[in-house]
Amino acid sequence: MKSKKLDEVITVLTNLLKGKKEAIQLTLIAFFSDGHLLIEDLPGLGKTTLALSIAKVLNLDFGRIQCTSDLLPTDIIGVKIYDKKTGEFIFYKGAIFNNIVLVDEINRTTPKTQSALLEAMEERQITIEGETYKLSDPFFVIATQNPVEYYGTFPLPEAQLDRFSLKINIGYPSREEEREILLGGNKRSEIENLEP
Repeated sequence: MKSKKLDEVITVLTNLLKGKKEAIQLTLIAFFSDGHLLIEDLPGLGKTTLALSIAKVLNLDFGRIQCTSDLLPTDIIGVKIYDKKTGEFIFYKGAIFNNIVLVDEINRTTPKTQSALLEAMEERQITIEGETYKLSDPFFVIATQNPVEYYGTFPLPEAQLDRFSLKINIGYPSREEEREILLGGNKRSEIENLEP
């Protein structure tokens, strides 16, 4: 991507996400270096909006996985279901089959389910019942976790943490930026109008 085009992307995103320029730049660094990103911060600071906006501006498919304690690995990677009509198993893709995947509150799901992301993040593929499926190219995981709440969470193992090239905090906006945010209204609705 040419420098001018990248500057335009950053400008569009910083106009949408006030006070988040450093987070935007670090997210793009992780994306263009073929890595993955872990955002550890409090709720309501723009993590989801950041992920959605980058996918839209870069014209990429977006998937979201909301992690809970009852989430299963098949909810992430997909599942094979037997079709009585054809007598064959049909593979139904999970949310991992998108270019940019937001794994929201990754530490709220069990280690078994967290491990479903290991192969995907390292090898850009998943294996189900001995069959390997390539993931989208590019493939970028943005995972989030709340650093304050520990009840009902599962710490990420070293093997999982190792899959992330960057870990960032978004942080609170300044007073002036917060004023701009309040006057600007809900920016989520503007994401649909972003031009790739």
